[in-house]
Amino acid sequence: MGGKRDTDSASIERALVALRRAQRRRNLARLSERRGERVGEHAALPDGVFDLLDAVESATERGETLTVTEAAAALGVDQPRASRLAAQALGAGLVRREADQRDGRRSLLTLTADGRTALARIHDFRHRVVTETVADWPAEDRAALALLLTRFVRDFTDLTEHPGPPGGRRRDRTP
Repeated sequence: MGGKRDTDSASIERALVALRRAQRRRNLARLSERRGERVGEHAALPDGVFDLLDAVESATERGETLTVTEAAAALGVDQPRASRLAAQALGAGLVRREADQRDGRRSLLTLTADGRTALARIHDFRHRVVTETVADWPAEDRAALALLLTRFVRDFTDLTEHPGPPGGRRRDRTP
């Protein structure tokens, strides 16, 4: 790689770091608080509970299920922390435990109707923030970002979760 490509990759890397830092600082959660949107019966729950709901929803969308141990891995937290988050989500009625039909020793986390409603509110807020962020962008730029960011996340996930041989080429895919 040389010149322009190195600069592009460096810019992308810096943008990823900035997004990661914003996530760690809980910028969206703090924005929702400042705007008075973090209200209702679940407002006092820690952000990690909503991260857990996101993880359960994501697994469900992939046709998978999550145990507390698997949720810990998905969230990047230790098992005791995931257990506390699951207990808080259970206590708030946002998830329920179900026995795994294939292995009765496993207890799966499933979203309740209240959990899906809470996530829908979060998704709506995130969507409005993204819409506001790119409101002044030309339609072509918004479309390009949607296309390319989705492709980047898919390919980045493929590479980091299912790495091939070092330096190996993956087949080129378009969105």
